Amino acid sequence: MTSLLPAARALEPELIALRRDLHRHPELSFRETRTAAIAADRMRRLGWQVRTEVGRTGVVAELPHGPGPTVALRADMDALPIQEQAAHDYGSTVPGVMHACGHDAHVAILVGAAAVLTALQARRELPAGTVRLLFQPSEEASDEEGRSGAQRMIDDGAMAGVARVFGLHVGAHLPSGIAFISPGPIMAGSAAFRVTVRGRSVHAARPHEGVDALVLAAHGVLACQNAVARRLAPDQQGVLTIGTIRGGTAENVLADAVELQGTIRYFDDPVRAVLERELRAAFAVAAALGGRAEVELRPSYPPVVNDEAATALARVAVADALGAEAVAPFRPMMGAEDFALLARAAPGCFFWLGAALPDPREHHSPTFDIDESVLATGAAALAACAVQALHQPD
Repeated sequence: MTSLLPAARALEPELIALRRDLHRHPELSFRETRTAAIAADRMRRLGWQVRTEVGRTGVVAELPHGPGPTVALRADMDALPIQEQAAHDYGSTVPGVMHACGHDAHVAILVGAAAVLTALQARRELPAGTVRLLFQPSEEASDEEGRSGAQRMIDDGAMAGVARVFGLHVGAHLPSGIAFISPGPIMAGSAAFRVTVRGRSVHAARPHEGVDALVLAAHGVLACQNAVARRLAPDQQGVLTIGTIRGGTAENVLADAVELQGTIRYFDDPVRAVLERELRAAFAVAAALGGRAEVELRPSYPPVVNDEAATALARVAVADALGAEAVAPFRPMMGAEDFALLARAAPGCFFWLGAALPDPREHHSPTFDIDESVLATGAAALAACAVQALHQPD
């Protein structure tokens, strides 16, 4: 598969132009209509069979090539509600919205992989089977029913009959051109929560007549710090984060209600159970002090767990395509990804592709950007995974 990278490199100007066009026109979760239309058009022009409006705004494209397994490749499409601070000429034209996580690059990479695979089929070098591409909406957010784009696409049959599924994520913080691939749990599961602490509002001159919800919330916040430090064993991994606190109406009035929001992150269910229990216990203090607290947990994504066999296959495929020196192990991280749902529907492997600029950028930041040379690298890597999986179905 050494020919895949040169073939992808020949597409580099086209892939960069596509990524920059998508970067200029970012779309939020479940609103990716322009992006989806572009992806569908590119696939039709390549001769793939296309189905649109899958999982609301997703696109499924298939390249049948005789009897054999179905292998899926995935790219997410949505942007984030962040105002870009661009130092380049392809900055977002949509106020308050930008591709701050690289999903524009993922779409371009998957289009590149499709072009490489189409050329292989034309030369009769593609193993028998079907390659299915998933242009997925809404990785960054869930809908009103708590379902992300991956779940919505699964609900619409996008993973039906899939033998293996592969995906990647560009890493603006990782050495450019290196594919980081490891088996087992590589990204954490997450659950979002909202806590509403209720007291009784009075004038600050008469605090004894009320119940200060801010003070009660502060007790809960401090108690939460023990959840990881004193309730998890040293060899267990978990994070409980409170990201927002909102409450009070005036500087001279005790707050009658405070709302807190945050996330729990974990790699296994026993840790999740401990963190959820400790979260509830931390805010139970409100009742003891004259108020009350309501804790609402909203499960998000399970951990991303790479299948051993699929990961071994991906490591071989990517090393063949990019060179053995371009593959490295990945250290598990606490970030969450809804590829986890796809990997529960079929054995899968999700890996990170380093894309750092000389001055590396942070994901979900207003200055986010990547080394665009990895677009061709990623296209070759995903195409290689598909070819290897078709060639080695079991």
